[in-house]
Amino acid sequence: MEQDINIKITDRDGVTHDIMAPTDMAMNLMEVVRSFELAPEGTIGVCGGMAMCASCQCYVNSDHQLPEMQDDEEAMLSEAFYVKDNSRLGCQIQMTSDMEGLEVELAPES
Repeated sequence: MEQDINIKITDRDGVTHDIMAPTDMAMNLMEVVRSFELAPEGTIGVCGGMAMCASCQCYVNSDHQLPEMQDDEEAMLSEAFYVKDNSRLGCQIQMTSDMEGLEVELAPES
Protein backbone atom coordinates (compact mmCIF):
# COMPACT_ATOMS: atom_id res chain seq x y z
CA MET A 1 0.00 0.00 0.00
CA GLU A 2 1.30 3.41 -0.98
CA GLN A 3 1.57 6.05 1.71
CA ASP A 4 1.91 9.79 2.02
CA ILE A 5 5.30 11.39 1.55
CA ASN A 6 6.88 14.42 3.22
CA ILE A 7 7.74 17.28 0.89
CA LYS A 8 8.68 20.93 1.46
CA ILE A 9 7.17 23.62 -0.74
CA THR A 10 8.28 27.24 -0.48
CA ASP A 11 5.50 29.48 -1.75
CA ARG A 12 5.90 32.74 -3.69
CA ASP A 13 5.95 34.72 -0.44
CA GLY A 14 8.99 32.74 0.77
CA VAL A 15 7.06 30.71 3.35
CA THR A 16 8.06 27.04 3.53
CA HIS A 17 5.27 24.50 4.05
CA ASP A 18 5.85 20.94 5.26
CA ILE A 19 3.29 18.89 3.33
CA MET A 20 2.13 15.28 3.56
CA ALA A 21 1.45 14.54 -0.11
CA PRO A 22 -0.58 11.46 -1.09
CA THR A 23 1.04 8.96 -3.42
CA ASP A 24 -2.13 6.93 -3.99
CA MET A 25 -4.13 9.54 -5.93
CA ALA A 26 -1.95 9.94 -9.07
CA MET A 27 -1.38 13.60 -8.18
CA ASN A 28 1.41 15.76 -9.53
CA LEU A 29 3.18 18.57 -7.68
CA MET A 30 1.01 21.28 -9.28
CA GLU A 31 -2.13 19.52 -8.02
CA VAL A 32 -0.65 19.25 -4.52
CA VAL A 33 0.09 22.99 -4.52
CA ARG A 34 -3.48 23.70 -5.61
CA SER A 35 -5.08 21.31 -3.11
CA PHE A 36 -3.14 22.85 -0.21
CA GLU A 37 -3.91 26.37 -1.57
CA LEU A 38 -0.23 27.41 -1.59
CA ALA A 39 -0.78 29.80 -4.51
CA PRO A 40 -3.72 32.14 -5.20
CA GLU A 41 -6.55 30.65 -7.27
CA GLY A 42 -5.92 31.04 -10.98
CA THR A 43 -2.15 31.57 -10.68
CA ILE A 44 -0.93 27.97 -10.89
CA GLY A 45 -1.94 25.16 -13.21
CA VAL A 46 -3.70 27.53 -15.57
CA CYS A 47 -3.56 25.00 -18.44
CA GLY A 48 -4.79 22.16 -16.22
CA GLY A 49 -1.47 20.35 -16.11
CA MET A 50 -0.85 19.92 -19.84
CA ALA A 51 2.66 21.53 -19.83
CA MET A 52 1.29 24.40 -21.90
CA CYS A 53 1.60 27.46 -19.65
CA ALA A 54 4.54 27.26 -17.18
CA SER A 55 2.39 28.75 -14.38
CA CYS A 56 3.49 25.81 -12.19
CA GLN A 57 7.21 26.34 -12.75
CA CYS A 58 9.21 25.53 -9.65
CA TYR A 59 12.82 25.21 -8.61
CA VAL A 60 13.83 21.77 -7.37
CA ASN A 61 16.18 22.37 -4.44
CA SER A 62 16.73 18.75 -3.40
CA ASP A 63 18.85 16.10 -5.12
CA HIS A 64 15.96 13.94 -6.32
CA GLN A 65 16.25 11.89 -9.49
CA LEU A 66 13.33 13.31 -11.49
CA PRO A 67 11.89 11.82 -14.67
CA GLU A 68 13.66 13.05 -17.78
CA MET A 69 12.23 16.27 -19.15
CA GLN A 70 9.96 15.69 -22.15
CA ASP A 71 10.00 17.91 -25.24
CA ASP A 72 6.81 19.82 -24.32
CA GLU A 73 8.13 20.69 -20.85
CA GLU A 74 11.49 21.76 -22.26
CA ALA A 75 9.77 23.92 -24.91
CA MET A 76 7.54 25.57 -22.29
CA LEU A 77 10.47 26.37 -20.00
CA SER A 78 12.45 27.80 -22.92
CA GLU A 79 9.74 30.49 -23.22
CA ALA A 80 9.09 31.03 -19.50
CA PHE A 81 10.34 33.84 -17.25
CA TYR A 82 12.65 33.37 -14.22
CA VAL A 83 13.98 30.02 -15.50
CA LYS A 84 16.94 28.54 -13.63
CA ASP A 85 19.02 25.38 -14.14
CA ASN A 86 16.81 23.57 -11.59
CA SER A 87 13.48 24.70 -13.10
CA ARG A 88 10.79 22.11 -13.76
CA LEU A 89 7.05 22.23 -14.34
CA GLY A 90 5.19 21.00 -11.27
CA CYS A 91 2.58 19.31 -13.45
CA GLN A 92 5.30 16.96 -14.73
CA ILE A 93 6.45 15.77 -11.28
CA GLN A 94 4.32 12.85 -10.09
CA MET A 95 3.93 12.25 -6.37
CA THR A 96 5.49 8.81 -5.87
CA SER A 97 7.35 7.27 -2.94
CA ASP A 98 10.60 8.23 -4.77
CA MET A 99 9.74 11.88 -4.12
CA GLU A 100 9.97 11.50 -0.30
CA GLY A 101 11.81 14.58 1.04
CA LEU A 102 11.38 16.60 -2.18
CA GLU A 103 12.10 20.32 -1.68
CA VAL A 104 10.81 22.85 -4.19
CA GLU A 105 10.28 26.58 -4.44
CA LEU A 106 7.52 28.07 -6.57
CA ALA A 107 8.86 30.37 -9.28
CA PRO A 108 7.58 33.98 -9.29
CA GLU A 109 4.46 34.69 -11.31
CA SER A 110 5.32 35.79 -14.83
